[in-house]
Amino acid sequence: MDQPSGRSFMQVLCEKYSPENFPYRRGPGMGVHVPATPQGSPMKDRLNLPSVLVLNSCGITCAGDENEIAAFCAHVSELDLSDNKLEDWHEVSKIVSNVPHLEFLNLSSNPLSLSVLERRCAGSFAGVRKLVLNNSKASWETVHTILQELSDLEELFLCLNDYETVSCSPVCCQSLKLLHITDNNLQDWTEIRKLGIMFPSLDTLILANNNLTTIEESEDSLARLFPNLRSINLHKSAGLHCWEDIDKLNSFPKLEEVKLLGIPLLQSYTTEERRKLLIARLPSIIKLNGSIVADGEREDSERFFIRYYMEFPEEEVPFRYHELVTKYGKLEPLAVVDLRPQSSVKVEVHFQDKVEEMSIRLDQTVAELKKHLKTVVQLSTSNMLLFYLDQEAPFGPEEMKYSSRALHSYGIRDGDKIYVEPRMK
Repeated sequence: MDQPSGRSFMQVLCEKYSPENFPYRRGPGMGVHVPATPQGSPMKDRLNLPSVLVLNSCGITCAGDENEIAAFCAHVSELDLSDNKLEDWHEVSKIVSNVPHLEFLNLSSNPLSLSVLERRCAGSFAGVRKLVLNNSKASWETVHTILQELSDLEELFLCLNDYETVSCSPVCCQSLKLLHITDNNLQDWTEIRKLGIMFPSLDTLILANNNLTTIEESEDSLARLFPNLRSINLHKSAGLHCWEDIDKLNSFPKLEEVKLLGIPLLQSYTTEERRKLLIARLPSIIKLNGSIVADGEREDSERFFIRYYMEFPEEEVPFRYHELVTKYGKLEPLAVVDLRPQSSVKVEVHFQDKVEEMSIRLDQTVAELKKHLKTVVQLSTSNMLLFYLDQEAPFGPEEMKYSSRALHSYGIRDGDKIYVEPRMK
């Protein structure tokens, strides 16, 4: 069979890691030396190839000489082939089958939907534990074929593949712990439940940027479908509009971490309200939107939740409210404390034998106060001395000698006294 035209994996490897581009250095995994020996001859003693190969965006269309791949890549454990031009699974299989210790493989943004993955080719992926197929438009049939052969697969990335539905595999993948399936168009919960059937050991499910609607599933069913789910990401799930969907998350028996940003339900709340209401509704989570939930924050949130709903009609109060009232009792509303600085005060103005109660603004300066008092005491501002007496001050009156000083800086309060005296000539 004719080899596909274009750049081969082996050609790109030799170019990138040639002595000119990637000088040889002593020590494991530091560089590579390409010796001038016959193709396919053993070269283990002459090679020093990195265990992590990054060959993305290199225009690779085919494998190249398989014997050379085997000789060069015997110790490679991670391989990034993203954004190349691989469209034939047979060529991918030729590469992978000659990398015996491969555990991580990234095939993102290769046009692999143009060919069918046969099961014998999929067998070459058997040792891979982390597989990335983002934007490859891999069909569910292709995914199923891979799953049947990758008995040790732990992490699978299926983002940007235009999935609107999920096709169930004929066999369960017991090994998978993490599924990253963001930026698709999975709207109906009946599609999501299929993931629980296929991956019963799932620990982390990342569903961000799908148009997921309401979680239509009973609590018992959710617990059976996702018995080991510890973390779920529902960022920008455009169809989540009611708190009942959030409450359903409590049905996952091992759930500890939730990400819930950018959903319509939360848009009308402040940032503080969103976090506190979510924490109070999800008693088992220890991390929300990437931040640890401390014990003190949980108690504050639960008390906030009680006060938030205490004035709601009985038919609108969530069940969680009654659980928290049982825990903390019925709380009193928080006192409303106005922390804004006082803008004016009432003081006694003393001049000679006269006393007059006046209201003065605290945002004005001493000079402005003198102008205000000029008509009261019949003195010019230049001939006026002011003294401020704090009711509780032990040291007597303080002269207000700085014309530009603001009155609020003296700490003047209602009932304090200001004495006016003429300047001695």
